[in-house]
Amino acid sequence: MIDIHTHMLKPSYWGAEYDRNWRGPYGKPWQEPSVEEFDAVMTEAGVTFAVVFGITAKAAGVHSPTEEVAAFCARLKTPNVCFMALDPADPDWRRAFDEGLAAGAKGIKLYPVMAHFDPSDPAFDPFYAAADSHGLPILWHMGATPSAEGDLSVSHPLVIDKVARRFPGLRQIIAHMGHPWQRDTVQVLRKNPNVYADVSGMWTRSMDGYLALVNAQEWGVVDKLLFGSDYPLWTPQVTVDGLRGLTRMGSEGFPRVLPETIETILSKDPRPLLDL
Repeated sequence: MIDIHTHMLKPSYWGAEYDRNWRGPYGKPWQEPSVEEFDAVMTEAGVTFAVVFGITAKAAGVHSPTEEVAAFCARLKTPNVCFMALDPADPDWRRAFDEGLAAGAKGIKLYPVMAHFDPSDPAFDPFYAAADSHGLPILWHMGATPSAEGDLSVSHPLVIDKVARRFPGLRQIIAHMGHPWQRDTVQVLRKNPNVYADVSGMWTRSMDGYLALVNAQEWGVVDKLLFGSDYPLWTPQVTVDGLRGLTRMGSEGFPRVLPETIETILSKDPRPLLDL
């Protein structure tokens, strides 16, 4: 199993953001995983490869140095790649981009809702062109946030359709299926060959998760869904159990989430698609 969505974030990377906006909803302080803890939870669930990244959003005071994330990745026994967490709204993004390349990053994590930039704005096309020319996939946080300062208007998955239309070869992943707007994400996946979505976290709101996967079945995009745990918020095993639990929802006359849908997601290897 491949986990496309895991984090290496020290509490210091968050600045004041986590304690101000996240600790209340999640009910606990941020828990930085050790190398040993990371490897243990991946082994428990049968994860054989992980994508690891931090978060960077200048407007929120959040910054994850790529070289530190890469150093953590180098110590893991779990086979992995590091993505660089960048902020295209930072005038100094190109320096950070080059440093990420030098550190060995194989993709990019972006967080518009906290960084306060509109992904659909052509002003960011030089950033997308740089990612495209280096063959780097972009994984977007899309959808909800507990951050009071977050701008939800730039976190709707339909903004990714505009990026995909201008950069059709750029490989993009919509995290969390863009919850709670998974229905719209399904349409973005259906029409854009190089746009995918991960299922991290979205199973935690069971009705939204159930409807999202039924929609994916009906619109024929199950093959574009990737497994992600959002560790350390949830472990891979907890995520697997949560996804399988969605198959028990529904009643007579309503469609079901098919067990084979979940197993397709769990067995999907996105590395050839993303050139990882």
